[in-house]
Amino acid sequence: MNHLHYGDNLRVLRESVDDTSVDLIYLDPPFNSNASYNVLFKGPGGTDSQAQIEAFDDTWHWTTSAEEAFAEVLTSGNSDASEMLRAMRQFLGDNDMMAYLAMMAVRLIELHRVLKPTGSLYLHCDPTASHYLKILLDAVFGARNFRAEIVWKRTNARGTPRNWPHLHDVIFHYSDKNIKHAIPKVKADESKMPHTLITWRDGKKYQTYELTGAGITQDGESGKPWRGFNPTGMGRHWGNSHAQLNAWAEADLIHFPPNNGFPRRRDEETFNPDNRMVTVGDVWVDIDRINQAAKERLGYPTQKPVALLERIISASSNPGDLVLDPFCGCGTTVHAAEKLNRRWIGIDITHVAINLIRRRLRDAFEGIEFGVHGVPMDLAGARELAEADKHQFELWAISLIPNAQPWKGGKKGADKGIDGVLYVTGEGKKTERCIISVKGGANVGVAMIRDLVGTMDREKAPMSLFLTLAPPTKPMVAEAASAGFWDTDWGQVPRLQIGTVEQLLTSPAPPFRIPMARSDTYRKAAREERSGRQGALDL
Repeated sequence: MNHLHYGDNLRVLRESVDDTSVDLIYLDPPFNSNASYNVLFKGPGGTDSQAQIEAFDDTWHWTTSAEEAFAEVLTSGNSDASEMLRAMRQFLGDNDMMAYLAMMAVRLIELHRVLKPTGSLYLHCDPTASHYLKILLDAVFGARNFRAEIVWKRTNARGTPRNWPHLHDVIFHYSDKNIKHAIPKVKADESKMPHTLITWRDGKKYQTYELTGAGITQDGESGKPWRGFNPTGMGRHWGNSHAQLNAWAEADLIHFPPNNGFPRRRDEETFNPDNRMVTVGDVWVDIDRINQAAKERLGYPTQKPVALLERIISASSNPGDLVLDPFCGCGTTVHAAEKLNRRWIGIDITHVAINLIRRRLRDAFEGIEFGVHGVPMDLAGARELAEADKHQFELWAISLIPNAQPWKGGKKGADKGIDGVLYVTGEGKKTERCIISVKGGANVGVAMIRDLVGTMDREKAPMSLFLTLAPPTKPMVAEAASAGFWDTDWGQVPRLQIGTVEQLLTSPAPPFRIPMARSDTYRKAAREERSGRQGALDL
């Protein structure tokens, strides 16, 4: 069984992942770029909406949490990591970068614990913090286990007149030096094609090879003329005996260029450029980024192409091996792992990401089964989340309503009584906006319904949904009924409808009557076929 976890990856690693159990780790952590990353939703017409959901905000600050992470590293028993982090703090001071590094260090120690001695770790980052992360990786995994710094050209030029354009990300690879990898080969581009091709009498192209070697020798026939050609005039010697040269000539395998050009041996097989393969090095320019028109684009700004993860997973794991991504975002790693018949564990700290991944995998892989952990599956779990994190509870609750979207990106702060929206169709199939209010508290009352009626009037919304964790009171139901009905092409529907989280979780009949929601919230992932017919690596 594969597993998808909602929660802090440090806690999930400690509680749910065994020592030396993982074959391959890929992580693409936030880069401390002081940017808020958003997921684009689809609007009512199916195009990208202006509304965005804040997936995560990777701005770090030195707080009590950072101090706790730093202390955990010092008491972890990993003396190299402890001393390195202490030195970095002495150099950097208590600032945002140091907070980020403390957070990463304590998690890298846990990743080292769960990685098999035969396993590999790939850490994906950009120049913002790559130099510091490399030092931490050396301290935790050992500098002797550094295998490669892979450069991935991820984008076209972007810069300013004063700065070089930033074109690439860095992927650090660590593993034991004795681990063997299936380094992939790819089709060669034009620059890697041979320059010694000829068109033969049969009209086909053949590659040709030198018949001579460097230097003049007097050994046997190597320095003597053959058929009027003397290699010594060029400071060279024949690489084969005259008898061998004659045999190739009689077999029509010698190319004699016009105008007394020096002969070359031609290949026996015709040249097929499609069969020209080259070994992939540590600079990857052949995998395109996710651009605006990419078919696999889901709207997640840090989304990586599946091809990138397929290359990493295929190179350093076997079918059936366990792949872990502790910052799984929109789920590209687990998608690629599923496609290549690997087992997988994905972890993310936002319900938005977990919900997106669940949809992505079910769209892409028919009949897929996987466990989801940390996401409320019953009323008790919902209450626990509401008490622990009101904001994440609201985002999760909204995800229970098909096609609903968090209001204004789901950012924390004043919401003016609106937690979510749903695009619906009224009379004449005109697109309208239904507003959603979510309440996770134990006490709800009729004043909340009156406030929602006021919000509907202010926003000119023809309809609203009130989603509550606690059961509504009779006065609340009566007040909602007094809001009246909305006429649509599909009949009359109550303007203000009340539903409970328990109903959405347990009832086969939905608590809301929604007139034709206009669009799917997320882009739909294309259907995939599982592959992974790869021979076993010698790991």
